Amino acid sequence: MHANSFLVCVLKKVIVSVTNDLSTDQRVDKVCRTLLELGFKVTLAGRWLPGCLALNDRPYATHRMKLLFRKGPLFYAEYNIRLLLFLLTNKSSLLVSNDLDTLPANFAAHKLKRTPIVYDSHEYYTETPELVNRPFVQGIWERIEQFIFPKLTDIITVNQSIADLYEKKYRKKLKVVRNIPRIQTETKALTREECGLPADKNIILMQGAGINVQRGAEEAVEAMKYVDNAILLIIGGGDVIGKLKEMVKHLNLENKVIFKDRLPYSELIMHTRLADLGLTLDKNTNINYRFSLPNKLFDYIHAGIPVLASRLPEIARIVEGYNIGKIAEDHDPEYLGNLITNMLSDGESRKIWKKNLLHASSELTWEKEAITLIELYKKYV
Repeated sequence: MHANSFLVCVLKKVIVSVTNDLSTDQRVDKVCRTLLELGFKVTLAGRWLPGCLALNDRPYATHRMKLLFRKGPLFYAEYNIRLLLFLLTNKSSLLVSNDLDTLPANFAAHKLKRTPIVYDSHEYYTETPELVNRPFVQGIWERIEQFIFPKLTDIITVNQSIADLYEKKYRKKLKVVRNIPRIQTETKALTREECGLPADKNIILMQGAGINVQRGAEEAVEAMKYVDNAILLIIGGGDVIGKLKEMVKHLNLENKVIFKDRLPYSELIMHTRLADLGLTLDKNTNINYRFSLPNKLFDYIHAGIPVLASRLPEIARIVEGYNIGKIAEDHDPEYLGNLITNMLSDGESRKIWKKNLLHASSELTWEKEAITLIELYKKYV
């Protein structure tokens, strides 16, 4: 009986892999917790980076690899070699590959060990801004995707627009699971004073682990020239943070813009609840951004704060469909500044948005979204 129990435990083990440092990837954390609830023994594999946040509250095993290289082709080669060795030397009954950059190792392990694989594509990877202007590198990833994707059976992605693109390209049916937060039950709250934020000014929030080029952050900073009695709070990291800090100094906006590094999700949500307006301003400059549906949109909704968003189809469908804010028709800083001012001062609209946010947050929950996920994974239990 002991041997049989051990066998069941081994057969139910799943290894989930990502290329990030695990600490702020809320989608993967929710997936891992859902897999736990289904009866799997879960290990989440990623990489270690200096300044990684602690993972003390995770109810599943984690494995962070220390790599010699942190970016570029040598990083992706080293990561996939190291991940493949980890997958081959650790027993599992299911592999979950998140995004194209983890797929080579997972697919190789799937073939070598005959272990089932599920692919979760968080974006339209080959059209990301990091690749669209580098045709040679883009071509390599495109060939990897073209070789592996048609051979996959269970594929998940983050919204219907991206699912439609993949279905048209590969004639494969995808499952859609949006990155929506769980129902918020935590009652602990922080005050603005405890967060180092002014109590007498409106707070405009832009958050995210990828505050990068073409995501409207530069225009948001410059828009603060035209907004009074408010501060722009930028929480997270990304490749334009350094530029944004230089802009703040150059434009003499030190009293209007506050930067905070990446925070544990529980702390991030506490900060989000203190804001008066949430920004998501990705530009329609590439396919990946055009059809993005960022985590922060749902964080704003669950925190009950109105949203100012750029006109991208998946985002506008939610903002306008639930009437929880406004859509910016362009990224001109003065236009954005005036729009922000109007949204902060329009008391009647804010009452309507607040009421609608409650309705949206009750409908848009991980508990409802995960039904699709559960139906897919139940066959592997």
